[in-house]
Amino acid sequence: MSTSAPAFEAEGLTKRFGETVALKGIDLAARPGTVLGVLGPNGAGKTTAVRILATLLRADGGRATVGGLDVVRHAERVRRMIGLTGQYASVDEDLTGTENLVLIGELLDLRRKDAKARADALLAEFGLAEAAGRRVKTYSGGMRRRLDLAASMVGRPSVIYLDEPTTGLDPAKRDDVWNMVRAQVADGVTVLLTTQYLEEADALADEISVIDHGKVIAHGTPAELKSVAGGQTILVRPTDPARLEETGAILSAVAGRRAESPGRGVITVPVDGDAAFTEVVGRLAAAGIGVTELSLRLPSLDEVFFTLTGSHTTEEEAA
Repeated sequence: MSTSAPAFEAEGLTKRFGETVALKGIDLAARPGTVLGVLGPNGAGKTTAVRILATLLRADGGRATVGGLDVVRHAERVRRMIGLTGQYASVDEDLTGTENLVLIGELLDLRRKDAKARADALLAEFGLAEAAGRRVKTYSGGMRRRLDLAASMVGRPSVIYLDEPTTGLDPAKRDDVWNMVRAQVADGVTVLLTTQYLEEADALADEISVIDHGKVIAHGTPAELKSVAGGQTILVRPTDPARLEETGAILSAVAGRRAESPGRGVITVPVDGDAAFTEVVGRLAAAGIGVTELSLRLPSLDEVFFTLTGSHTTEEEAA
């Protein structure tokens, strides 16, 4: 792992809202040019942490820095280093796409000519050039989300906070956003991503922090977190469903533990290593059992999340 200073860092953050303790001393950090995924169930404290790192909320305890600058003492300088896209599009529906971005540029002290040039470049980059002169109220949900992401990039931030950026988007539009995130990271931008989609964190994050009840309960790469839920699993779907029991017997014999059927026509068993997979393939072939599906996989992040929190959902908290 790189020894470079974190692009952003939170240490021991605590935050109360009346009697509710939203954060109980969490630590978060990301290396420059990487994506930190932050997962957690409803009410875990994800958005509260983002708001503190974005200078929109002051912590009751702990400290947070962006580029080595304290988010409280150097709030104005920090705001010029960051971009923020919340769960809902924050652009003005009565303005055009260009007008929205130019307005933000001017608020960031760009000359109007420079703000217009920056707006044109971002609209092209985010596939909105043809709609640049249309009022945002005529945009689709996916277009508004892309414009919102473009707005967060006007000031060329080195750190971007994306708070559930693909909520409400269909899979194709979600893929578009994923590609945009990857493009920004390739340019050296650091991203903090909160998401309710486990596959999103798996696809984008270099490291993941899992928050529950205001505490970080796990941190690591996607592969490291998957190891929390156990080792690898062999999954087999025999071509002939009538041979499912026979397939299960082969898996049980190889793995030394009982195979189970988690779904119709499918049999699975945990294994300790890759060698078991090779043996299963050989035994199935010897028995003349054809398959339509055969895989060796790590647990999904959803399975990891359930193991850690007892919940399969990561819907965003109200706080």
